[in-house]
Amino acid sequence: MPAPNSLKHQHPYALIIIDMINNFDFPGGDQLLEHTKNIIKPLKDLKKKAKEEGIPVIYVNDHYYMWQANYKKIIEFCKNEQNEDILDEITPDEDDYFLIKPKHSAFYETALNTLLHQLEAKNVILTGIAGNICVLFSADEAYMREYNIFVPADCIASNTKKENDFALKMITDVLEADITESSKLTFK
Repeated sequence: MPAPNSLKHQHPYALIIIDMINNFDFPGGDQLLEHTKNIIKPLKDLKKKAKEEGIPVIYVNDHYYMWQANYKKIIEFCKNEQNEDILDEITPDEDDYFLIKPKHSAFYETALNTLLHQLEAKNVILTGIAGNICVLFSADEAYMREYNIFVPADCIASNTKKENDFALKMITDVLEADITESSKLTFK
């Protein structure tokens, strides 16, 4: 079956934004929210740079038991006084891809692997929250699928700096990922 026109973004890289549409309504959510605020600017700049390079942007997000890949409904459900600024800054664009996930990994029981193959992406740039859970689990599955993995250290956040540092150590030492900061990333 020929690829539809919507797959115009074929590129060897894909930017994956994990769980940034979030209500932060869970134990430790206030801590994660504070650390998330620090990654918004670098993540926005990275997304802009990726789009300029023709790199597809894929949001993979919790569905909050709606089971609908409708980011507008999920944003509406998640938005509150504490996260409103973040959601306004990081909302998907109409040409971004949006997938929902049932568990921690962006790959587990989602269409992400199939989409990446159709986009001809061999390199994944993983960003988002929480770095020590969903980003780490996604990096693990990307590693098992033999993708080249990039996790810009300034584009992931966890509840604590210690947890984030541990995730970055695992991502580099075990999963052989590149954690170069987003402003220094090159797509070659």
